[in-house]
Amino acid sequence: MRHTPTGGAGSSGAASSDRKPMSIGTVLNVLREEFPEVTISKIRFLEAEGLVEPQRTPSGYRKFTAADVERLASVLRMQRDHYLPLKVIKEHLDALERGEQVQLPAPTAPRDLVEGVSDPDEERPTAARIGRAELLAATEVDEAALADWESYGLIVPHEDGGYDIEAVTVAKLVADLGRFGLEPRHLRAVKAAAEREAGLVEQVVAPLRRHRNPQTRAHAEATARELATLSARLHAALLQSALRIRLP
Repeated sequence: MRHTPTGGAGSSGAASSDRKPMSIGTVLNVLREEFPEVTISKIRFLEAEGLVEPQRTPSGYRKFTAADVERLASVLRMQRDHYLPLKVIKEHLDALERGEQVQLPAPTAPRDLVEGVSDPDEERPTAARIGRAELLAATEVDEAALADWESYGLIVPHEDGGYDIEAVTVAKLVADLGRFGLEPRHLRAVKAAAEREAGLVEQVVAPLRRHRNPQTRAHAEATARELATLSARLHAALLQSALRIRLP
């Protein structure tokens, strides 16, 4: 389905008078007038998520219409101004294309604009934190197993003794792998690989976090999540490829 311009989501220089199909590089230059943090990888990610469907030349090169670029601008604007997840953004844009009325939530300001510029080293409070007893109950493991996982750095508590909510997922996966004979010591390589990938993500988003534009800094977290998703997909694909080579 070809996307048409989406009214009601704002406009930018994306829809120029030049109606010739644009390359991804041209699209990047147009979008950067309003979204200086956007990258080619970001555009490709939005395409992979079904937010835009550019045409392809016989050689496989992407060609974007003015409507495609307007749609990309709308996606980026909804992320920046409303902090909406991509699934919700797609639903909004698809509804607009069907001629339906869409009510977006009121724009929200980044935390440092509301409360003043804060210490970058200050730990942000979060509701996604659980206690030790809750973690043990959620994962159905005993104290000895959890202590063993902690000794190998697979589960890491905060200074206050609490855990990020992701610890529940990690613990369940470690337990599942244990049923196949994989012990915590075997998983240290997986932990090390994850930390290296996190370092790569941090290298990409660090310039965004240091940007003078508060909205660009606020966008760093969304960028980090998208990069983490792409990295996880790449890891899974490489693992499957390696298994096919070793187990024909």
